[in-house]
Amino acid sequence: MPELPEVEAVARKLRAALQDGGGPSCEIVDCGQFRPTTMQEGARAIGRRITAVDRRGKHLLLRLDDGCFLRVHLRMTGNLTVAPDARLRASTVRAWFALADGRAVVLDDPRALGRISFHEPGSETELFRGLGPEPFDAAFSLDHLTGAAKATKKPIKLLLMEQKAVAGLGNIYAAEALFQAAIHPARPAHKLSRPRLAALYTAIRDVLGAAMASAEQAYDRPGEFAEGENFPVAVYGREGEPCLRCAGAIRRMPQGGRSTYYCPKCQK
Repeated sequence: MPELPEVEAVARKLRAALQDGGGPSCEIVDCGQFRPTTMQEGARAIGRRITAVDRRGKHLLLRLDDGCFLRVHLRMTGNLTVAPDARLRASTVRAWFALADGRAVVLDDPRALGRISFHEPGSETELFRGLGPEPFDAAFSLDHLTGAAKATKKPIKLLLMEQKAVAGLGNIYAAEALFQAAIHPARPAHKLSRPRLAALYTAIRDVLGAAMASAEQAYDRPGEFAEGENFPVAVYGREGEPCLRCAGAIRRMPQGGRSTYYCPKCQK
């Protein structure tokens, strides 16, 4: 599933494509083929202009001129982009918004797992009530991470995956941050000392910063979206391969229904 760096790359590309700042050309004049979301969700956006493209965690937000917004979750295979002609859409497009200038914002999603929903002004706080702070916002501090860790006996990897401690961090980059901080993914969160959490805090920001730069290069056009394509992974997907630090074998274990990769020698 796309994580924060990939979703941010999509947001930046979409923002650049709609660079007229929500002028007349960004007015939504039609919508259709809304699968699996209902047509009614898309129809509520007709007549409004797209004024901004934001991101919250792994969610894309298309801001509309009256304060309403469209929330898009790409899920496993979704990609949100601007098509040059609303009439020419790939067979894998599951939702689209025709713009006044003839272009279209399309959700290209081969497996039809993505979601789009329409929301009224003022609903954002409630909508994202369970979502933690953004990793590069001031609200994501060492004190915040320490408080979240000390409040649970769950393994630290599962805490990071819940999105409550920090938004947008998923399986790939949680594993990479834990490796960089030399923390075993099964270590109970509440048992981690503040210095070790400080190392994890720094690693989360470092890993996501590098991954965001990589994702912008990897995402070029619809259908060419590669999760972590140019990011130099140290452990993820490298089961049985030598650790880049100690040359020991990277291992894999199941955690929370996902595969966790780690080095048993480097991560304690």
